[in-house]
Amino acid sequence: MSTISLRLPESLHRQVRELAKAENVSINQLITTALAEKMSALMTVEYLRERGALGDRTAYDAVLAKVPDIEPDEGDEL
Repeated sequence: MSTISLRLPESLHRQVRELAKAENVSINQLITTALAEKMSALMTVEYLRERGALGDRTAYDAVLAKVPDIEPDEGDEL
């Protein structure tokens, strides 16, 4: 486990302290979880960009052309 020194504006520190208390967790746990969630979101965006770059529009259109052109079931309409 590593230690990091973090400088926060007083207003943000106050809000973090209050939220941690309301959630019944430590400030450390709240910040660690928030950082992990943010990293996950950013990494997911990058993963989807990479996967999207592998896409082939011609292959997509070919697969989509196989879908029958019928009315949706009742309740599935837009």
